[in-house]
Amino acid sequence: MPRRTEPEPHCAKVGARLRELRVERGLSLSALADATGLSKGHLSSFERGLVALNAISLVTLARGLGMSPLYLLTFPHEDERAHVAELLRKLPDRDVTKLRQELTKEAGRK
Repeated sequence: MPRRTEPEPHCAKVGARLRELRVERGLSLSALADATGLSKGHLSSFERGLVALNAISLVTLARGLGMSPLYLLTFPHEDERAHVAELLRKLPDRDVTKLRQELTKEAGRK
């Protein structure tokens, strides 16, 4: 399938999230390209919504960013659970473990 010349709305949303996370991590396109083995041009096309991510690219990009693929598909401003996931992403691992244990207990009571 040829690359789009106009962004596809869903791809653009994921691309904007990718850019947001890349910038947050202080990575240039070149640095992320080096970390993932994907070309800068391909990454740029992802970020602009001109190319759809497939599952392999999603996992590759998440590894390059040092995070779970979940966070590339989480849009905190759109959904309360996604907002909670975003807050979790920013916590240190030890705090996430404690919180998971608390939530597991709470869910078991219901």
